[in-house]
Amino acid sequence: MSYTVPEPKIFACTQSEELAEKIANQYGTELGKVTFSTYSDGEFQPSFEESVRGARVFIIGSTFPNSDHLMQMLLMLDAAKRASARHITAVLPYFGWARQDRKDKPRVPIGAKLIAKMLEVAGATRIITMDLHADQIQGFFEKPVDHLFASTVFLPYLRKLNLDKLTVASPDMGGSKRAYAYSKFLESDVVICYKQRKKANVISHMELIGDVTGKNVVLVDDMVDTAGTLTKAAEVMMEKGALSVRAICTHPILSGQAYERIENSKLEELIVTDSIPLRQESSKIKVVSCAHLFADVMHRVHNNTSISSKFLM
Repeated sequence: MSYTVPEPKIFACTQSEELAEKIANQYGTELGKVTFSTYSDGEFQPSFEESVRGARVFIIGSTFPNSDHLMQMLLMLDAAKRASARHITAVLPYFGWARQDRKDKPRVPIGAKLIAKMLEVAGATRIITMDLHADQIQGFFEKPVDHLFASTVFLPYLRKLNLDKLTVASPDMGGSKRAYAYSKFLESDVVICYKQRKKANVISHMELIGDVTGKNVVLVDDMVDTAGTLTKAAEVMMEKGALSVRAICTHPILSGQAYERIENSKLEELIVTDSIPLRQESSKIKVVSCAHLFADVMHRVHNNTSISSKFLM
């Protein structure tokens, strides 16, 4: 008796419904039906309203704080596993807790490792994510990880700007590898910002390594949280003679006074993806969708074809 592989089913966690709708449209299908029941104390329970038996299931949800977003993903993975799904892929455009990728002082957790194990135990048989805070987080998983790069969507946008005297910059030493990768494709110079922190999210001192005089600078980073680093870097570069400063950040966490800082900053614009939905509009923030990237990779994963062409850096 012949057996046909059923088409995949795509489901969304509530925090990523808008992006999931775009991904499903790009894929050429509709989002699967899932409902959430909520108890009066805040506990919630997802329920798939259609059969997933024997199917490949993609569950889309960024796990940015609060922890309810992570819990939604875990419960949906568990539900799919118990409903006899054949393959269960956790699609995490933004992988939360990724900054806790090592013990940087005594008696602290390695949160990224813990989250990886939780996703696997819950039922994920594959992970698709984008621009992890540290590449080595892939090694925390025992399941296959497709680590995508937002450069796939950012580089075409940058080329359309057609900036003269372009220079790529990293806002810190840790992001120098990413900055050099962008500079290779854009055939530009690179500068690095060296910063010292008093504590998390608070910069005490910043120096610039390299020359930005008469240059159009593009800062490249994986995420923007309070925007303190980016706005300080833009200020320093303009003081050093830069013509303009833009920033590219994959994940717009934008907590605290981030929106106010960006509006009052020397930044020409901040270019982000829709991996995390914006909390409010801003005249300086430009959103470039990553939906087509995820849809294409999901299609290739389902059909067991190579995704290496999606890795621009």
